[in-house]
Amino acid sequence: MLDRIRKFLTNLPGEERSKPTDDAPRLAAAALLFHVIDADGVRGEEEMKRLRALVADTYGISGRELDELVAAAEEADRAAVDLYSFTSVLNRHLDQKAKIELISIMWELVFADGDAHELEDNVVWRVAELIGVEREERIAMRRRSRGKPAAEDGA
Repeated sequence: MLDRIRKFLTNLPGEERSKPTDDAPRLAAAALLFHVIDADGVRGEEEMKRLRALVADTYGISGRELDELVAAAEEADRAAVDLYSFTSVLNRHLDQKAKIELISIMWELVFADGDAHELEDNVVWRVAELIGVEREERIAMRRRSRGKPAAEDGA
């Protein structure tokens, strides 16, 4: 029965279905970064600059390739109805070390404007839960991003 439903949904007329590509994990991760910076309703220039720098450094891209990935990620985040569409891709493609690094990158964005808004914090928490990053790791990455030793931050 599930196969019939899946077949029905994938064969709906009128919409082009995008196929997974090698860029799917990069796009999913970058879209989640947009979700973080937009969580508090204010997208600051510093956050955008930091997002572009993190994407460029993480994937070793620049110029047009960077512009295209950033634009596609922004559009994907805008069109998404949930985080699962991104986190499920990441779960299929990333090992645990890469998942923890993504959470670290997300924390860097949270603190890019100098302030961690509770909604940004919540997005990182939800993504960490969905990709299987343990609470302790999430908190450690938060502390590291803030530049504080573990004992100083009660997160």
